[in-house]
Amino acid sequence: MAAADASAVLPGLELVPADGEADRDVLERLAEWCSHYTPWAAADPWEEGTEGGGLWLDVSGCAHLFGGEDAMLAHLCRRLRRLGFAARAAMADTPGAAWAWARFGDRDARCLPPGEQRAALAPLPVACLRLAPAITETLSGLGLRRVDDLFGMPRAGLAARFGRQVAQRLDQALGHEGEAISPRRPPPSHAVHAAFAEPIARPEDVAEAVRRLLERLCGQLDDQHLGLRRLEVAIFRVDASARDIAIGTSRPSRDPVHLLRLLAEDLPRLDPGFGIEQIRLAALEVAPQEAEQPGLGGGGDVRRAEDFARLLDSLGNRLGFDAVQRHCPRQSHVPEQAVARCRSNAPMPAAAWPWQRRPLRLFPRPEPVEAVAPVPDSPPLMFRWRDRSHRVVRADSAERIAAEWWRHDRPERDYYVVEDHLGRRFWLFREGLYGGAVPPRWYVHGLFP
Repeated sequence: MAAADASAVLPGLELVPADGEADRDVLERLAEWCSHYTPWAAADPWEEGTEGGGLWLDVSGCAHLFGGEDAMLAHLCRRLRRLGFAARAAMADTPGAAWAWARFGDRDARCLPPGEQRAALAPLPVACLRLAPAITETLSGLGLRRVDDLFGMPRAGLAARFGRQVAQRLDQALGHEGEAISPRRPPPSHAVHAAFAEPIARPEDVAEAVRRLLERLCGQLDDQHLGLRRLEVAIFRVDASARDIAIGTSRPSRDPVHLLRLLAEDLPRLDPGFGIEQIRLAALEVAPQEAEQPGLGGGGDVRRAEDFARLLDSLGNRLGFDAVQRHCPRQSHVPEQAVARCRSNAPMPAAAWPWQRRPLRLFPRPEPVEAVAPVPDSPPLMFRWRDRSHRVVRADSAERIAAEWWRHDRPERDYYVVEDHLGRRFWLFREGLYGGAVPPRWYVHGLFP
């Protein structure tokens, strides 16, 4: 309706410019709010020529939690009206049939019986098939105004005249062709939730609800020998808004006491607003966690590992796991490439730690030294490093390390553990071989304690 005609019908009508971006934001928030009915919720934004935006909800296996399909839709519409939204809802076997029935169907019969979408959609206008406005207008001009007018039309003729859209939308509505609904985010495989008869707002009530849900979630993970690596706590408030916080762990955990301690600092950030209707806990990332057998001495090693992991969790969630790093093995026999820095909560790589003897302190880059050594493969007798001379009194045999086979430009290295006259131990290597095109050079690569 034109603005002038609307003002004539309703004098004093307030006109506000349309804001499509704000409308889409509202739909996205409502889709998040509807995720406590089903994790498979998505927004259906406004499009030119359609009957307004909406929400997709795939409630397969969820309706019985609300007393059935009719009761679920009534509950949803009642809560939307309480939030100030006018809404029509419908349920059908296919998304296309539900979309059409919500906008053009009988308001008193919200749920289409299974397999009855063909008979229900037959008398509806072709606009219910989510066609482009130009196509709908052309069909009406040809006398094809109702859906049943299209049932007897040859598909080849429809495709030649209107493209694939008409036949595709008709097949999707009737269930002859599948139609996927992409949720806002993948539904978590491990999640628990609690809905409250009356909204809660006291911090003590929120913490107690989270504690009980956490025990349920950890119990489920324990049954499957899993531990969570990332946990999300989401609240759904009475004003159709949602808030969430998340924590991570350095290794899989299903200890509710430890996880609740990690959540304690962030829970006050979940502003309840006018009240919380539902809380959901989801394990966004899980990993296998088998029971650990303590040793005969009382399991001191296991307890120390657990205490260290909890320290990493506390520091990582407070400072950020990017700021707390650890060393991880990397699949390479070149010493400076065999160890890498990684986040403290990153899974440990499958590569094994080097089994050879390595110095506790390894320099990022080998430092050159001046060495005096017999030839061809003997350790040095003395060397000069950082303007200080060191006389070698003990040394082990050489450990030869070659570069990767595809890097022909890097010479081989012969490593030695040497001890000077003051008892200090160094990790030296000679790069290159005597008698080659390039004379060999000596470097110190690390220090032993």
